[in-house]
Amino acid sequence: MNFVFDVDGTLCFDGKTIDAAIIDGLTNLQEAGHEILFASARPIRDLVPVLPVTFRNGKLVGGNGCFVAESGNITTQYFEQELVEKLHTIIKNHQLAYLADGEWDFAFTGDTAHPIYQNIDQTSAKNCAFHELGKICKLVLFAPTNDVLQELKHLPLAITPYKTENAIDLSPLGINKVAGLHQLGITDFIAFGNDQNDRCLFEQARYSFCVGTHEVGAYASHRITQAEVAAAIYSSAHSK
Repeated sequence: MNFVFDVDGTLCFDGKTIDAAIIDGLTNLQEAGHEILFASARPIRDLVPVLPVTFRNGKLVGGNGCFVAESGNITTQYFEQELVEKLHTIIKNHQLAYLADGEWDFAFTGDTAHPIYQNIDQTSAKNCAFHELGKICKLVLFAPTNDVLQELKHLPLAITPYKTENAIDLSPLGINKVAGLHQLGITDFIAFGNDQNDRCLFEQARYSFCVGTHEVGAYASHRITQAEVAAAIYSSAHSK
């Protein structure tokens, strides 16, 4: 069986590391003959460093489906240039802070203390000007106003809100974690997640686990606590 895991808030709770008990559960799952995939809002650039080494060259979905990697080879989805210009105009008109992810580099203008910035792996990527990125695959807007949200509703976008971070995540229309899995040939899976961007996983999974008390848990088969994650992975490895 394919097991799909979100990372932040599901396996990783400090933005940097995964607890040893959870890693043991993932290893046990793999040794039981299951395939492990990771599907994150992070681009592949920022996803790989937080994963156990043995899983880094596996099948990965990053940027909520904008990036897909298999055996280290990355393919991307990106905004059409006309849409990029419209988004840049909205950013300028409303003086919004943002994180734009290109195919590898990024453009960031927000608070460098923000957790999203702290999770950017800058060992091989650089902070560029917006238009220096070329293709823009994903865009996070910080503290968007209601006027901004209304303008965005008229554009061909996939919009994911992050209420606890006062930000929204924008991707090309039709792109999400499930779409990324489909690019990898994965249609039947069990999912672990915790946030609004995992709703599509919960809706399509054979069964699913939501970590925490988030509203999106209404779409999951089970709710578990952070302390129960490792045990849930282990029990899934041996369930019939």
